[in-house]
Amino acid sequence: MSSDMTVDGRQPAGAPGFELPVRLLLGFRSLIDDLHAELARQGHPDARPMHGFVFQAIGPGGTTAAELGRRLGVSKQAAGKTIDSLVKLGYVRREPDPRDQRQKIVVLTEHGIDALVRSAAIFDELRARWADILGTERLAALEADLRAVTGDLVLPLDIPGWFGGG
Repeated sequence: MSSDMTVDGRQPAGAPGFELPVRLLLGFRSLIDDLHAELARQGHPDARPMHGFVFQAIGPGGTTAAELGRRLGVSKQAAGKTIDSLVKLGYVRREPDPRDQRQKIVVLTEHGIDALVRSAAIFDELRARWADILGTERLAALEADLRAVTGDLVLPLDIPGWFGGG
């Protein structure tokens, strides 16, 4: 056991400040990697972490490429490239905008909706797995603590752009 660890394996109270965001990111990465491994087994081998943000940004009614870019925090051109790749994979399609026939909107296909539905179920399974490891009460406390420090924030969909994705 490392000399900077406590008996129960946790970092001491004086852990360096950078460890908190790193551990949060590692937890996120672990969940997302496990999600995508299971999605691949369930018929979505081409699904990538960014796709979930894109699907959410498209929404149930569809959106234009320009609006998708704004929602994701990326350029219209980057959004267009993402749309092109998702069309090829069968997750989205372009169709005439019912409000303006001169424009196209991007909508989720049945394949895209299936990926979202499966993702939700897989996240429930992953949460249950974490509850088995941490205990139900500790996981609930962790989630409550995270809500306390993040407040009523809604997940911003511009994370791809925020990370410098386009």
